[in-house]
Amino acid sequence: YMTQGILRPETYYYCRVYTDAVRAVEAIRSRDDVDSTHVALTGGSQGGGITLAASALVPDVAVAMPDVPFLCHFRRTVGHTDDHPYQEIVRFLATHRDHAAQVFETLDYFDGLNFAPRIQARTLVSTALMDTICPPSSVYAVYNHMNCERQIRVYDFNGHEGGGIHHAVEKVRFLNSIWPR
Repeated sequence: YMTQGILRPETYYYCRVYTDAVRAVEAIRSRDDVDSTHVALTGGSQGGGITLAASALVPDVAVAMPDVPFLCHFRRTVGHTDDHPYQEIVRFLATHRDHAAQVFETLDYFDGLNFAPRIQARTLVSTALMDTICPPSSVYAVYNHMNCERQIRVYDFNGHEGGGIHHAVEKVRFLNSIWPR
């Protein structure tokens, strides 16, 4: 799906994905049994990238917890990892060389790096220093562009699985520090 509709932001696959994420937040907040001021978003990898986008597009989300987020700093990551799914973009550009500028212009609309400054939620990010799918440099780039209250957890010896169950406990601690029982 990384190249589906990639020549125009309006047709790019992630346009619908991000729209659906925003609508999901709106739907959950519209329920009578949900305190709309206490909504937290979280997801890992692709879900982490979607968490970043939804947190930026719904500015009053209270908490964002993207884990080893994907869809970050495309311009750097596409050329610096041999892993999929970024390699799908590389293969596309290898046969559509004349569309590189157009492709990256589209990707800029969906890049966590460009969403980061708009996030207002208290944010806990995770990265793993041995992650070759979502390189830590892309996660740090996003983290460093955030203007919100934020923290990062770094897992030195982990790959794309990130902090696993240890990080799940960290997320619970983070939430408890915001909303004590």
